[in-house]
Amino acid sequence: MAVNLVVLAAGQGTRMRSDLPKVLHEVAGQSVLAHAMQSGAVLDPEQTVIVTGHGADRVEQAARQIDSDVRIAVQAERLGTAHAVAQARPALPDVSGDIIVLYGDTPFISGETLERMTRARQTHDVVILGFEAADPARYGRLVMDGDRLLRIVEFKDASDEERAITFCNSGVVMANGATLFDLVDTVGNDNAAGEYYLTDVVGLANDRGLTVTAVACPEAETLGIDSRAGLAKAEAIFQARARTEALDNGVTLTAPDTVFFSHDTHIGRDAIIEPNVVFGPGVTVETGARIRAFSHLEGCHVSRGAVVGPYARLRPGAELAEDVRIGNFVEVKNATLAAGAKVNHLSYIGDASVGEATNIGAGTITCNYDGVFKHQTTIGARAFIGSNTMLVAPVRVGDEAMTASGSVINRNVPEGAMAVGRARQDNKDGFARKMFARLKALKAAKTKGEQ
Repeated sequence: MAVNLVVLAAGQGTRMRSDLPKVLHEVAGQSVLAHAMQSGAVLDPEQTVIVTGHGADRVEQAARQIDSDVRIAVQAERLGTAHAVAQARPALPDVSGDIIVLYGDTPFISGETLERMTRARQTHDVVILGFEAADPARYGRLVMDGDRLLRIVEFKDASDEERAITFCNSGVVMANGATLFDLVDTVGNDNAAGEYYLTDVVGLANDRGLTVTAVACPEAETLGIDSRAGLAKAEAIFQARARTEALDNGVTLTAPDTVFFSHDTHIGRDAIIEPNVVFGPGVTVETGARIRAFSHLEGCHVSRGAVVGPYARLRPGAELAEDVRIGNFVEVKNATLAAGAKVNHLSYIGDASVGEATNIGAGTITCNYDGVFKHQTTIGARAFIGSNTMLVAPVRVGDEAMTASGSVINRNVPEGAMAVGRARQDNKDGFARKMFARLKALKAAKTKGEQ
């Protein structure tokens, strides 16, 4: 049966104290909205509708970057969750099959949970997602009779007996699309807030003789983010899961709590990740590589046997082949390093290609930017770049060529040649003693004058 996804993303999130719509705040390097949309994508929805409101243009732009085919509905007035769902109807004029309603600020609902909801839909007209709360607090309570959901009772309206229930409402609902819109159309706003609540569809469905049930999931999956504290909690949940998954997959984390992953980090088994490593988006580390302490990686690929760090930075476009060595205080950006190449310390390699088994000496810089354009540096195989070499791009160094330490290289170096690009040294006998004597005398006179 076809499934359609409706994601409610209209809220302002005033407790975030931010100009950014709350669904665009990030967890593990991508927006909360992206997490929610990816959760729903597990069901391979026929159509996805994002209901926007506050910051509608920015939310729409972000949603289309994730899924260019997404449909947009706008909730101009925020009159409650049922009202938000109703705004999706024009975006689904010929809806067929089911609709599942998710929330743009709830990033962690798993594909397994959504699959269980779809299975429950095979035997029930309406399915609600619930969770066992460690502290039910002011959550709405799910009143069950066996597997039948009788009603959802808000805390303020609950009896003492109902408040003792720990099975609580997440807000996620699944039903036949036509049935859901029909139920939503009959929801009233006779409450203190004057809003149309999606939870009311349970009672309305029961009144019509429809079958309603609830599926349970872990409480952490239902975490909604509406404050900076909630955002931090979500990040902590994601990182804990990512660390556990990495360990279970055969990755060594020597100090797991100090390693931070992105939403799309891929690390092969037998890789070793030392303390205080941060992975930004778009990183793949292959089997047997080692990322040493205090390194930051983003948008890069590290092949088998490579070693990175400590204190290294790999920026987008860094491609390290097998057994490459990137050492301390080295930055690599948009550069390819072939097998066995070494850049062991204090260097910047940007917009470059470095050949197999080439050694890059300390303090080397590829001068790739002229203030307007970026230019390419190409270094051949088995070359030796002397310490403190400035490679002024565009420039090419041939296979098995060498540059002398302290050189500025602004012309191509032929294969097997040695390039020396530095001024001739001139020693001035006795000049240092005379200069220091004069400077010390000036300093003494200045100090005496200030007294």
